[in-house]
Amino acid sequence: MRYDFSPLYRSTVGFDRLFDMLDQATRVEPMTNWPPYNIEKTGEDQYRITMAVAGFSTDEIQIVQQENALVVVGQKHAEPDGVEVLHRGIATRAFKQSFNLADHVKVTAASLDNGLLTIDLKREVPEALKPRKIEIGSGSSSSTGQKAVGQDNKPQQIEQKAA
Repeated sequence: MRYDFSPLYRSTVGFDRLFDMLDQATRVEPMTNWPPYNIEKTGEDQYRITMAVAGFSTDEIQIVQQENALVVVGQKHAEPDGVEVLHRGIATRAFKQSFNLADHVKVTAASLDNGLLTIDLKREVPEALKPRKIEIGSGSSSSTGQKAVGQDNKPQQIEQKAA
């Protein structure tokens, strides 16, 4: 079932990405179950994605972060000449797994150990966007020696320079 978000586009500003993600989530597409993965929250602003990629080596896996998307691609190399596989129980099919990341989430590390690909992520909010505490001054303006602006409700004369 698809929803029409056009009324929301007309009355909001700056939420395009959110509506695009909602629209994308409502599309009926086959879910990829390969490779299996976990998403964990390891700290206040830290996350970990663990993917089971048995049989893949580090040079057969590519991790790319572009803006708010993380894409993990695995492509097995061809079997060497002269090797005949009698039974293939370890899957070697190629995969592409995409993750939508929140704003300011960055990949901090990636490792492959015992068939598990681990990708560590951290949300790093810039200082300019973090909440900051505003100190409240006392009601008397005489302690700082400055006049309170806009408190007397009297019209002020603006002086003009002669041309």
